[in-house]
Amino acid sequence: MAPSPPLRHRLQEVARLFLRLGATAFGGPAAHLAIMEDEVVARRKWLSREEFMDLVGAANLIPGPNSTELAIHLGYRHAGPWGLVVAGLGFILPSTLLVVLLGWLYQRWGALPDAAAALSGIKVAMLLIVIQALGRLTRTALRTRSLAVLAAGVALGSLAGLHEVLVLLAAGVWQVLTYRHLPATKPDGASPGSPLMPGWDSGATLAATTGTAAAAAAAAVTVAVPFSLTGLFWFFLKVGSVLFGSGYVLLAFLRADLVERWGWITEAQLLDAIAVGQITPGPLLSTATFIGYLLAGWPGAAVATVGIFLPAFVFVAVSSPWVPRLRQSKPTAAFLDGVNAASWSLMALVTVQLADAALVDLPRILLAIGVALGLFRWRVHSLWLMLGSALAGILMALIEGSAG
Repeated sequence: MAPSPPLRHRLQEVARLFLRLGATAFGGPAAHLAIMEDEVVARRKWLSREEFMDLVGAANLIPGPNSTELAIHLGYRHAGPWGLVVAGLGFILPSTLLVVLLGWLYQRWGALPDAAAALSGIKVAMLLIVIQALGRLTRTALRTRSLAVLAAGVALGSLAGLHEVLVLLAAGVWQVLTYRHLPATKPDGASPGSPLMPGWDSGATLAATTGTAAAAAAAAVTVAVPFSLTGLFWFFLKVGSVLFGSGYVLLAFLRADLVERWGWITEAQLLDAIAVGQITPGPLLSTATFIGYLLAGWPGAAVATVGIFLPAFVFVAVSSPWVPRLRQSKPTAAFLDGVNAASWSLMALVTVQLADAALVDLPRILLAIGVALGLFRWRVHSLWLMLGSALAGILMALIEGSAG
């Protein structure tokens, strides 16, 4: 076995990778997950697909931005506690700086730049990248017939409107209840970890963390307060500590307090802030940075950004050392298998939604075929495919405009 590279070298690898991803990874959590899987599993082989899916499952079970938490997990696994910090900051900082620039332009000109044409092409590339990752992760997440059936049940539950955290926990519990009837499997490439106390300790820890966060969200009562940087920090710290789900959940949080109760921003400003999170690379929660800048310039942007992302660092720092150990206990390993199958299923549903949003006409279907050839046959790097697709989207918009 080759010796591990020095810590400095591993930190440099983490910094280079996640700074680039933070500056180029468009498309939201599913796309980010797919790009990270390609980079750290397929290309760099920092960990196995089994270990990667375990980190995806762990990130899904704690509050906060899933793709940012996954980046932090990966940094920790490759370079320890300092890697945790470097990966998180690397993934967050590029989009934060870009969002502040957009905030300055927005305040100066009163509008956001029109990025719809480029994004229409990027969506096509993201769709194919996510499909590639789904295919590679299928053998890991759905390695038994029972896990495949469980994933189908999760999809039905999600389509019926059940909350994603509920179906994740239910899948984990179901797998624990049935694992004794299944053949034991030893995951390929799983980290040995350190001995785990027998029984349910780690599964209970994950469930308790989730339950505590959900209870805190339900019990939170906001009172009207005048604007202050301190109030802004505590508000976004609360959001980052209890937020599960999609950007729509974030929209509900922000509208309830910032628009309706406190009147700090208008409805139009809120919608523009959400749009900024969609059109910029990196974490979608950079919406908070934009709002902070609108309210108090650079200090507001910094306070809001730290507030909403700080819980992710704390949650990952607490949970990440436990993830490899989950595989040492049959009940907790079964729980994680169920969560991983559910995570794959939810990602597959997002892929269907991406396809519906991306493949809107014949030119974009033809672009998808071209991206598929580049990705699957010629092994073109995802970054070049995204850039090429963005240019193709702009070109198609120009042609459509001239034809109209």
